[in-house]
Amino acid sequence: MNLSEPYSKNSTFDQELKIAGISARDLAAQFGTPLFVIDQEDFMLRAAAWREALTFHFGAQAGQVYYAGKSFLNREVARWVDASGIGLDVCSGGEMAVAASVGFPAERMELHGNNKSESEIQSAIASGIGTIVMDSFHEIERVAKFAQESGKIQRVYLRLTAGVEAHTHEFISTAHEDQKFGFSIASGSAWRAVEATLSHASLNLVGFHSHIGSQILINDGFEMAATRLIELLAKYRDHFDRELPELDLGGGYGIAYLPGESGLIPTEVIGAIASVVKSECAKHNLHLPKISIEPGRHIVGPTTTTIYEVGTTKSVELERGETRRYLSIDGGMSDNIRPSLYGAEYTALLANRLSHEPTVNSRIVGKHCETGDIVIREIDLPQDIAPGDLIAVPVTGAYGRSMASNYNHIPRPAVVAVRDGQARLITRRESINDLLALDI
Repeated sequence: MNLSEPYSKNSTFDQELKIAGISARDLAAQFGTPLFVIDQEDFMLRAAAWREALTFHFGAQAGQVYYAGKSFLNREVARWVDASGIGLDVCSGGEMAVAASVGFPAERMELHGNNKSESEIQSAIASGIGTIVMDSFHEIERVAKFAQESGKIQRVYLRLTAGVEAHTHEFISTAHEDQKFGFSIASGSAWRAVEATLSHASLNLVGFHSHIGSQILINDGFEMAATRLIELLAKYRDHFDRELPELDLGGGYGIAYLPGESGLIPTEVIGAIASVVKSECAKHNLHLPKISIEPGRHIVGPTTTTIYEVGTTKSVELERGETRRYLSIDGGMSDNIRPSLYGAEYTALLANRLSHEPTVNSRIVGKHCETGDIVIREIDLPQDIAPGDLIAVPVTGAYGRSMASNYNHIPRPAVVAVRDGQARLITRRESINDLLALDI
């Protein structure tokens, strides 16, 4: 299995696209479109690959692989994460509720977020959540207060900004100084947060956390962040004459979206991080802390393909006598906001049949009342694509369904899990009644 490729290992194309042995045409006929199709075996293999890479490179000091629930979470996926033996990173009361509804072990969960509500903090502490990642001075006080009222000593991390400029889009870069997350090492707020946390007997500070961004395709940012966090671990040891035992280096490991692209490979990126962590700890005469990571997109992203039906086609004249053919599909920015939000790029293919016709310059657009409702800005596709044909867009597992909306009052798509030639519904399609249910 090549984890750097942008497709599920079980996707094939003979006369039509098949995922885990099931044709796109059969899936669309049974479950409708738009449809998210997630390859369960691929998901499990990717989760195992990260767990094995962390264990291989850190041995006894391997901490937890946390699946980032924000990438995509429902009850069935929570069960898969549990069965994989990895942890779950949640950042809201809703994500905690999904996990709790299937009996996910609270001790293998960590709670993130820059503005956790009081009720979310209380629920997390009451559930016995493994770790709360604290993000502000207000939050230090709140977590301490509710832990004390519950008669508990809560394990906590401090989320730190390491001042690393990640090579990614501004909206998903999270470790530079001018942003909403964490305590800055450079400004000194990180050290003040350490002192504030230690002033509360109801808090057990066990380590630091850093997350430098998302969809990062080179290792240098992760290595620099690790270096700066270990420097702070050394300062902590020198000041308090004891060491913090854990370090969570976050996630953001990039994946391939387009043919010819390569994503990060678990054993390679963890190997590079391990080399830096071990050398820096030796340099500062520190014991090696338990190292945790948070791959989410890398586990679920390539496992999922979205299937759409073409509704209309239209040719538009451009400058210099060129034309572009518009393919309008039955979804769009309500089920994949990423192209409109920050210019994410995808590929696509005609999924229900093989065409031998020449390709033409095409643009795949959604059905929403927005000019910017573009799924793929420019792609060459067969000129005979017509209404009723199916278009498949791969690598939509991360943030497609999880960021979906009801813009224009369009119901959100269903999610189907496929494995060994079998398909089953794991999130049903919303109905018009669902849309009306909250109105009074």
